[in-house]
Amino acid sequence: MSDRLIRFDKAAMEPETGAPDKAKVRSGRPTQKTWNFEDDGNGLFAGIWESSAGEWDVEYTEWEFFHILEGVSVLTEEGGEPVKLTAGDSFVIRPGFKGRWRVVEPTKKHYVVKV
Repeated sequence: MSDRLIRFDKAAMEPETGAPDKAKVRSGRPTQKTWNFEDDGNGLFAGIWESSAGEWDVEYTEWEFFHILEGVSVLTEEGGEPVKLTAGDSFVIRPGFKGRWRVVEPTKKHYVVKV
């Protein structure tokens, strides 16, 4: 395959594992896996992210497009209404977004982030 065409193949790499900062976790014990297939060296990243159930505070300084592949999550901006995210949904989060991410059912998404 060309170095100009990148397949999101989870079997081809080990994921980064982690969790939200403990100080930001509101409920549960969420764990996360990230397969970062693209890092252009200039702040552009793309890959697959998944998380187990839990809720934590988020604050975005970056721009992100994501598409939900599996699961159910709820994203709530400070002062805003909760938005349910399910398989097939796509969104852009702009820098400055502050709120909470709650994973109701284990969630998997494709993402593209620009820092």
